[in-house]
Parts: sequence; structure tokens; C-alpha cells
Amino acid sequence: MGVHADTVSRRPWRGRVVRSGDEPAVPDSHWPALGALCLGFFMILVDSTIVSVANPAIMRALDADIESVVWVTSAYLLAYAVPLLITGRLGDRFGQRRLYLSGLVVFTFASLWCGMSSTIETLIVARVLQGFGAALMSPQTMAVITRVFPPDRRGTAMGMWGAVGGVATLVGPLAGGVLVDGLGWEWIFFVNVPVGLVAFVLAVRFVPVLPTQAHRFDVPGVILSGVGMFFLVFGLQGAGEYPWSPGVWTSIGIGIAILVIFVWYQSLGRGEPLVPLVLFRDRNFALANIGIASIGFSITAFMLPLMFYAQDVRGLGPTESALLMVPMAVLSGGLAPFVGRLVDRVHPRYVAGPAFALLAVAFVWLSSAMTPDAQAWQLLLPIGLTGFASAGIWSTLSTTATRNLDLRLAGAGSGVYNATRQLGAVLGSAAIAAVMAALLSARGLGDGVSQTAVGDLPEPVREAYAASMAQSMWLPAAALTVGFVASVCFARPQQPKIRHTSKRSSPARM
Repeated sequence: MGVHADTVSRRPWRGRVVRSGDEPAVPDSHWPALGALCLGFFMILVDSTIVSVANPAIMRALDADIESVVWVTSAYLLAYAVPLLITGRLGDRFGQRRLYLSGLVVFTFASLWCGMSSTIETLIVARVLQGFGAALMSPQTMAVITRVFPPDRRGTAMGMWGAVGGVATLVGPLAGGVLVDGLGWEWIFFVNVPVGLVAFVLAVRFVPVLPTQAHRFDVPGVILSGVGMFFLVFGLQGAGEYPWSPGVWTSIGIGIAILVIFVWYQSLGRGEPLVPLVLFRDRNFALANIGIASIGFSITAFMLPLMFYAQDVRGLGPTESALLMVPMAVLSGGLAPFVGRLVDRVHPRYVAGPAFALLAVAFVWLSSAMTPDAQAWQLLLPIGLTGFASAGIWSTLSTTATRNLDLRLAGAGSGVYNATRQLGAVLGSAAIAAVMAALLSARGLGDGVSQTAVGDLPEPVREAYAASMAQSMWLPAAALTVGFVASVCFARPQQPKIRHTSKRSSPARM
């Protein structure tokens, strides 16, 4: 892996240029740069969940059936997840700032197109473009943080980045409910336009131009990873609509087989691999990827039965249902800076391990509270514990994954980490839909969630419906055990070898 001859960024960063190979000092502008990146990251993650409460309104406005409207979300997630391995590497090659800004333009334009769509087919195509823009942006945010912040301060930065990831998944349904009730379904997309413009201006102003790496692109690896990810994610997405049909299993099987071939090809070390397997020699990077898949699976999975319980059993509207998530969002976001500083000072297993355990307890507690006649406070307490616990997971995992990462591999590592998180979320969505459908069917309430009437249920079936939703909560609780085991196996991070910001860094020897 070579470095371009022009190894010095042409754009000064508050008086200091960043040279490749340096561990850059953190200038005064690092927090605005982080804020600019987090704004864009927040926007693309919100759009992963914001459509969920707007589906009934979209069905009525565009005269669509439920199978079609499901693909409004599925198309976005598919186009978001599939290119992540590739776009992370593209950031190393062409510059994280350039890829981030390009993705932001694509995402913002696609959001405008989504809101102006007059047919369900047009909306789905626009969502594919929106997902691709998100895929261009997402790995660059984590890679820039990894390259800009020295290891002993990366925890605080990753604390904010990780909190954005956690809070965004909760804000999506809440924002969607408010916008749909107040302005119409189109505004869940139109709102991205001014936000995207602000994020673009902030990124141009504050995000630094970092040195690029002269990569020889692994064309066979790009093809294998893209095709394998497509079949895997397509199959997992289809599992929610057609629970584990032969076609779903075939797609998943093809995807896994191609990805196994991809890993084998990468292990041959021909040319420059798309995913350097040396990343996984770092024990903490490998374990953090297992952990982020677990939390991505669990957070996505727990939302669906809770929303169906709130609306079908309790008779709450979209906005009222989403308001149940406020304690989780407030606690997760409010504790993020504290957790970030804590992770810089203590062994990560002492933060992530108890947090995973507490989150599993919160889900089990919430399951026991999901009865037809439960009081609001009986639900809000375990939901609040969910926010408290998740605050200790997101930033801890991201910091631990990147602490020992070679700066030249920041894009590749970020692409792998984000792809793992997104795969966990897709798998959680598919698995919880299948479990809910099976539990409802076992109680004679239909063949799946899609056949259940939305709104107040008849009194005779409320108990059985509530029990089905409550029992399905055990799936995300069980999945958290995987993250718990991974987190307690973290090794103590290496002591960072950095220069203090008060001293000048000498140029790196090439």
C-alpha cells in the first residue's frame, strides 16, 4: 500500500497540515468537525426507521398494498447495506471527506425525490438511491474520527458517534409519527433537504481533507462482496415478508456461499485485498464486530413488537407510541459524553459487559410488563433502563474496535464495522417478524403480523395478542448474550503512543 506523493493535505486545518503517517494533534476545530459528521450520520440512520409509522399513510396516498409498501423500507436497507465494504475502501482511495460530501448530495437529492413521488414504484426507486447515498456517507464518519482523534481521546468522540447511532434508531419512529400526523407522509423525506444542506455546509467548513492511499482496487473482491451481500441481505429482508420460504433460504444460502468464497479469495492475499483480514488479528476489533451485530440485531428486533403492542393492544396512535421511546433516547444520548470519557480510562469489558447484561434484563422486564392493562409507568421504567444500558454499549464498541486500528486501514475497518452493524439490524428485523408471525399463528390469530388489523383489537383476542408480542421480546434478549460473551472477552487496550497536543508533531518517516 503506497501513499500519494502529495502526502500533505493542501487544506490547512486551523494552521496545521496533516501529514500521512502522523498521529495528528487535535486542534480546536475537532468538535465542530465531529458535529458535522454526526449530523449526517444521524440523518441517514433516522431514515432506516422513520418510514415504519408512515406505512399506512403511504399505502392510502399511493394506493399500494402491504407487500409493496414493505419495500419502501427494505429497498433502503438493501441499498444501504450492500455497498458498505466497498465504500469504506473508496474513502481510503479518494478521500473520506470527498466521499462523505458526494453521498450527502445523493442522499439529499433522493430525499426530495422520495417526497415528490406519486407512485409506490417511484418511491421505491428513490429509496434505493437514498440508501446508496447513505452507504457512501456512513463509513467515512467513523474513518475520519479514527484518523483525526488520537487513541487516548477517541473514546469521547466515539461516545458521541455511538450515541448518535443509538438515539437515531429511536428518534426515527417519533419524528415519523409527528411529521405524518402534522404535515403528511411526504415530510418525513422533505425534512432531510434543509438538514442535508446544513450538514453539507458544515462538512465543507470543518471536516479536514486527509491524505489518501494509492490502492490497487480488488475487482474480483468488489464483485464477490457485492453479489454475496446482495443475496444475503435480500434473503434476510424477504424473510420478514415471506417467513423463511424456500426462496428466502435459497437467497441466503447463495449469499453465504459467495461470501465464503470472498473470504477465501481475500485470504490468498493477491494484490491488495478489499477487506484486509489482518484487521481480525486484532482481538478487540473482531470481538467488537460480534458485539455490534448483537446490539444492532436486538435494538431493531425489540422495536417492532413494542410498536405493534402499543398500537394494536393499547390503541395508541403513531406519535403516542413513539413517545414511549423518549426515556430511552434521553438517557442514551445524555449519558454518551460520560461513557465516552469513561471508556478512555477503564477496561472496555467493565463497561460493555454489564451494559449488555442490563439491556437483556430490561428486555425481559419489558416483556413481563406488556399486558393489556399495564400502566404507562410500568412500560416506561424498563424502557428507561434500556436507554441507560445501551449508552454503555454503542460508544464502547466503536472505541474498542478502532483503538488499535492502523490509520491506513481506517476506511476498510470502518466499512467492515458498519456492514456488520447493518447486517445485524437486517437479521434482527427478519427474525423478529418470523417469530411474531409464528406466535400469532400458534394462538390462532392469523398467518402473520401483516394480516392483523391495525387499531384496537376485539377484547377476546387482546390477551393472546399481547402475550405474543411480549414473548417475542425474548428473542432480542437472548441475542444480547452473544454480545455479552464477546465484550467480557475484550483484551486490555494497548497504551496509546501519542504526542500531547501541546507539543508539535514531527513529520512521519516514510
